[in-house]
Amino acid sequence: MTKEEQPENNQNGTEKGKNILIIVLIILVILSGWRLWNDHREKSQKNEEILILTEENSDLNIRLDSMTYQLDLRIQEIEKLGGNVDSLLTIKDQLIRERQMERSRSAAEIEQLNSRIDAYGKMLSEKDADILRLREQNVQLFAENEELKTDKAEVEEEVVKLNIEKGELEEKVTIASKLKAENIVVSAVNSRGREREDEFRNRQLTKLKVSFNIAENSVAPEGIRDVYIQVLSPNGQVIFDIAKGSGTFQMNGKEEFYTSKQDFLFNNSQQQLTYYYEKGSDYARGIYSVKVFSEGAEIGQGTFEIK
Repeated sequence: MTKEEQPENNQNGTEKGKNILIIVLIILVILSGWRLWNDHREKSQKNEEILILTEENSDLNIRLDSMTYQLDLRIQEIEKLGGNVDSLLTIKDQLIRERQMERSRSAAEIEQLNSRIDAYGKMLSEKDADILRLREQNVQLFAENEELKTDKAEVEEEVVKLNIEKGELEEKVTIASKLKAENIVVSAVNSRGREREDEFRNRQLTKLKVSFNIAENSVAPEGIRDVYIQVLSPNGQVIFDIAKGSGTFQMNGKEEFYTSKQDFLFNNSQQQLTYYYEKGSDYARGIYSVKVFSEGAEIGQGTFEIK
């Protein structure tokens, strides 16, 4: 190689190195720019999710206020008409406590509470029907009282009729109270369908299963019977969820909540009844009671323990 060729080769090598350095710098700038853009996109997405959740919480609070107001209207009207408002007062207290909680709810909590409010809305429609019925009864009672004031004979006749109806009702209640639930078994059913009885833990409890049979009774007449169960927590409160089929029934003139209900055709064949209830959240530790009711009377009870 001549002396003239050697400087030219060195110059070419230097140029090549500069080109490689420029390419590396360009790649680093591109990568840095992509990372900044990606970080900005993720931050924007997170801020958008927070904004949406905040709006949903605000909308839910509005629904809570509206439902509480609607409950107040029904409570005042039913009380004025002489009806029972125990269940409405219980629900109102729950909504007020939920509204007063100073925290942001998660998406799952918002969905669950909206579902409960939807169920309460359906119950209000039922209460509206009760209000119409109570109004009709009050109008009828007023008319009857006016007639009774004008005719003593009609008063005596109505008293006789009422006494007959009262006697027939007491007879039906007496017959119904003779029904008995026996061999009550409470089981925990896990996600695989495996069952454990009497004592179990929350991780073993996907659904609560209550089963029993109706004792033989030759006195009670055949017919359709409603049978309710109450699951009571260790502090004595009834576990219920209207969205999952719970509701209220009359017991000794008082409105009571039930956990689950089903009807059956009583034919004195020691029929087996089975109930399933999925609470959707963990049970507190302690001993729970299960009570069974039919035709306004308690017909059996059992217990189970959550460890």
